[in-house]
Amino acid sequence: MLASGSCDWKVCLWNPLTGEKKRSFGHFDNVTSVCFSPDGKSLASGSWDKTVCLWNLLTGEDLEVGHTDYVTSVCFSPDGQMLASGSKDKTVRLFNPSTGEQNGFLRGHTDW
Repeated sequence: MLASGSCDWKVCLWNPLTGEKKRSFGHFDNVTSVCFSPDGKSLASGSWDKTVCLWNLLTGEDLEVGHTDYVTSVCFSPDGQMLASGSKDKTVRLFNPSTGEQNGFLRGHTDW
């Protein structure tokens, strides 16, 4: 399974061997980053709509967390216990991917 995000405001899941689109999820603006959780059960996506969506790939349900400006990157920690998101607001926010609770806030970037 492969994931992609685009300026069509969608996250798509693909079978890379056949080219078949298996499923799509939506944001409300351009999708800038996607990342599978280490266990493959979740997908995080970031968007110019200022949200990070945590998609449960089994149920299709999502949990949204956010920034105050465009989200430019998302990445799970290697153990899957933390999700980091970067933003045009020059912050990195750290979330618990199970609950969406923000566990940390990093500053230090001087531009996006």
